[in-house]
Amino acid sequence: MSKLSQKHLLGIKDLTSEDIELIFETADNFKEVINRPVKKVPSLRDVTIANVFFENSTRTRLSFELAQKRLSADTINFSASNSSVKKGETLLDTVNNILAMKVDMIVMRHASPGAPHYLAKHIKANIVNAGDGTHEHPTQALLDAFSIREKLGSVAGKKIAIIGDILHSRVALSNIFALQKLGAKVMVCGPPTLLPKFIGQLGVEVEFDVRKALQWCDVANVLRIQLERQQIKYFPSLREYSLYYGITKKLLDSLKKQIVIMHPGPINRGVELSSDAADSQHSIILDQVENGVAVRMAVLYLLAARP
Repeated sequence: MSKLSQKHLLGIKDLTSEDIELIFETADNFKEVINRPVKKVPSLRDVTIANVFFENSTRTRLSFELAQKRLSADTINFSASNSSVKKGETLLDTVNNILAMKVDMIVMRHASPGAPHYLAKHIKANIVNAGDGTHEHPTQALLDAFSIREKLGSVAGKKIAIIGDILHSRVALSNIFALQKLGAKVMVCGPPTLLPKFIGQLGVEVEFDVRKALQWCDVANVLRIQLERQQIKYFPSLREYSLYYGITKKLLDSLKKQIVIMHPGPINRGVELSSDAADSQHSIILDQVENGVAVRMAVLYLLAARP
């Protein structure tokens, strides 16, 4: 069996295009598994995985838990909100205490960018980054690219527009890295206040007009407005944002071509996407959710094979 070049999945930046293709091929096999009547394989029967979440998460956490159960791994769940972290315990002490219980792998979400990279220098267990601040969210980018490949046959040569709150999004950065490694052209689109100042240096096209972005692209990955990360106002009101950047079925129908609509969730319906657009034939949002389990199974399986 081929192996990943990395011991951890800290970010897409560290992966090679061969790593990503290997994850996709493995996920293809696991997608067959999760669509069988018996949705379980004994691949990680002797592996113990801790889900260590210092930030709230519903979909990502459920997806990882389900992936672990489908692989027959033993799992423990740790939530910082009711832990000794509140009493002043350090990140490293917290994780070392978990590892002392003979845990083999850590899936971690943390509000601080670089937290999993710091841990990787100090512990022996495999680490999967389930989102670190506004930095990266590698498994989301992998499942997004996997979903594009499934829908369009390949990612290479496709035009992908990432639309919305790029400034506060860890999904955007990981997606840019993954799509470029797979040979896609990437554009970012949003209000000037929600685009990082030097985003163009990542080799992406920058557009402020959502209609032009939609006319250009094959796939639009629409991001949520992350109000919980915004300390100041970046636009006058949600209504105004929706007026200028909201994507509706009417707008999609006026393009005179079919494009694919994606969203990492949760959707602010009526803000970045109208309900009729989110639920239209353009949308592969629920496919992304299903693919998330298969892709995370692949990542856990491949990392467990690395000493």
